[in-house]
Amino acid sequence: NPACMYSCRRLAMSMRRHSTVRGHHALLSYGPMQAQKAIDRVYDYGQGISAVDALYERERLNAVHIVVERGRAAIVDTATAHAAPRVLQALAAKGIGPEQVDYVILTHVHLDHAGGAGQLMARCPNARLTVHPRGARHVIDPGRLLSATIEIYGAEATRRLYGEVLPVNAARVIETPEGASLSLAGRLFRFLDAPGHARHHVVVQDERSGHVFAGDTFGLSYRELDIDEKQFAFPTTSPVQFDPPALHRSIDRMLALSPPAIYVTHFGQVREPQRLGADLHRLIDAHAALARSCRGVAAARHVRLREGVAAIVLAEARQQGWRLSETELKEVFALDIELNAQGLGCWLDASEK
Repeated sequence: NPACMYSCRRLAMSMRRHSTVRGHHALLSYGPMQAQKAIDRVYDYGQGISAVDALYERERLNAVHIVVERGRAAIVDTATAHAAPRVLQALAAKGIGPEQVDYVILTHVHLDHAGGAGQLMARCPNARLTVHPRGARHVIDPGRLLSATIEIYGAEATRRLYGEVLPVNAARVIETPEGASLSLAGRLFRFLDAPGHARHHVVVQDERSGHVFAGDTFGLSYRELDIDEKQFAFPTTSPVQFDPPALHRSIDRMLALSPPAIYVTHFGQVREPQRLGADLHRLIDAHAALARSCRGVAAARHVRLREGVAAIVLAEARQQGWRLSETELKEVFALDIELNAQGLGCWLDASEK
């Protein structure tokens, strides 16, 4: 898939540029006692739902969600291969062994969400993996995605960032198109096709709680921005399949379910979905308007897009009253600013063909 390969190349280049800001520097800064404490970062939300901090790049950036029901478990998104032991440790603390994991559910196959799928499937003998039909081939054979990343980033650095990305036996893969459902010990999960961030994206409604697992379709919600437990959301327009109209529709479909809470991979449970959804709609429009303002620009277009996304972040900070300094905000959003700008560029290129 040329689009997926392009995305890996661009992601690898951006990771290399920003690793000193939000990359390996943050992980390597832990001392032995701090690292031991970080292993315990599991957030329990009730109704059998928890988030395990994958410690991908930094704390509270990438969540792996687990659902436990009557002695059985499902894992929603996996983060990278490095997170697999942490996830199994979190399940063990809840009395769940690897053989009690019934499903590994992927919202989409970007490596920060699905890179650990093969590792978990290898360790969970009874699990089946669910994925959008467009993404199935990439978990069965991740070679093309990895080769594109290695081409730019190098084999050693790719392994350091993502770990060993293993294929999943096709016989254990369940494709989940629109309307698919599955049962975890009688607890029903329903799948909705949710393009806008990626064409191979699904969101999952948990019938028991009414909550929705949204992957990246409901944006990012970093806990550093919270003010007295009031949460905020910001869209992710990363390459290569950003589609504003489709993303608006996907968000509206989730909100129409009236979920009490939504789970985003970056990071965890968010409440007040209607308020956050309105903010996401407004910010998606702001990103699209920025991209259109750069239509026809050849020289330094990416620089203009990147500066424009940074300006959107700072304007939102003023509107919402975020307490971080400008420097801190740019650090928290460093990779997102870069990737959102890249995604807007890809959208412009596609719309001009």
